[in-house]
Amino acid sequence: MAKQMVSDSPTRRRRPTKQGVVLSEQAIIETALRLLRHHGSAGLSARRLGAALGADPSTLYRYFRGIDDLTLAIADELIGRSFHGWEPTGDWWRDLYALGIRSHAAYLDHPQAAVLSASRVSGRASEQAAVDTILGILREAGFPDGTAVRLYRAFVDQMLAFAALDGAELALPDDVRESDRELWRSSYTQLPAETHPNIAATAGLLVELSDRSAYPDALELFLDGARALLQRLDEARRPEGA
Repeated sequence: MAKQMVSDSPTRRRRPTKQGVVLSEQAIIETALRLLRHHGSAGLSARRLGAALGADPSTLYRYFRGIDDLTLAIADELIGRSFHGWEPTGDWWRDLYALGIRSHAAYLDHPQAAVLSASRVSGRASEQAAVDTILGILREAGFPDGTAVRLYRAFVDQMLAFAALDGAELALPDDVRESDRELWRSSYTQLPAETHPNIAATAGLLVELSDRSAYPDALELFLDGARALLQRLDEARRPEGA
């Protein structure tokens, strides 16, 4: 049975652990992110957390209901980091582009955590603030509510899908990742034009672009499509003959 979670508050017992760590929800989240970076999702356990914090493993349950609840907190932490330092400009296209790039980067700073949490719903403060902010940008741009919700969902899901994809690649062992890249380079630069004319014509570009994420390009295409949609909506709303 899941144990009751106690909210992190200033009145909580704050004695340092054996390693001098003052326990809090944030300290546990930071430690969990380090464990994920070094050991992957298989290394995230109450036992490992306790050892890393210098505390009894059961301490986790004073702050979270269990590992799954901690996973949701990690998801919310990554969302919150996406907004650190971001300031709206009033240009909806530029604001969403900046948020998308920042969010993608925040997830890839912790690729193992990205793979673990990208498909989850945290229901916490950072996620709620992010949803409200993105919807606000779209509504203020002039998109009707139904369209704004559809675009919000597509915008977020696109970023999370790339975060999970790119995070999974970064989470591979270095030798495996480099082997895949070398296989791509060797396979697609040697195909003859007689059998694969389009690959042969673009081989240099294929190899060049394989070393970076396609997310910035996909995001730009998505936002350009949204801008074209907004223009069509504006034209449909104008009085006939205007």
